[in-house]
Amino acid sequence: MAEHQAVITLGAQFPDIDFRPALLLPPSGDQLCLQVPPGRLVAVMEFLKHDTKCKFEQVCDITCVDYLNFPKAADRYGVIYSLLSLSIGHRLWIKCFANDPNPEVPSVTSIWKGADWLEREVWDMFGVKFTGHPDLRRILTWEGFKAHPLRKDYPLRGRGEREDFEVVTPESA
Repeated sequence: MAEHQAVITLGAQFPDIDFRPALLLPPSGDQLCLQVPPGRLVAVMEFLKHDTKCKFEQVCDITCVDYLNFPKAADRYGVIYSLLSLSIGHRLWIKCFANDPNPEVPSVTSIWKGADWLEREVWDMFGVKFTGHPDLRRILTWEGFKAHPLRKDYPLRGRGEREDFEVVTPESA
């Protein structure tokens, strides 16, 4: 784990952050996940994109995990960023935690424009707000929708939103 160039470089640049490197798929040592506190996320991400030893030009995905009732979980939501360096050929995952009642992390759209819709999807499905996002609105549900369907406390059958639609049959179509 310690040999990953991004971990070495980050540790030198941000010695006060405990990144807690963890392997994604043991025993492979080249796919790591690092933890970053929300208050330092933008600085770390800017460094990862622009530093010549890291060069993470692309954010491939942003997703979220709801740790509700997860054994030993200290935080409710983990926002995960999948980063790719095309020029160097390495990947890195960054995890940033957020909690209720108002889960939020800073937006990285100022660093990667491609984060725009990825952050909107996490907002819509999990309710994690991205502060500083230029247009944070729902992308998969409608603006008046009051819940976030991928949260673990969301009922499996929904909250009545399906009963309002007309049942379409072959005869009525």
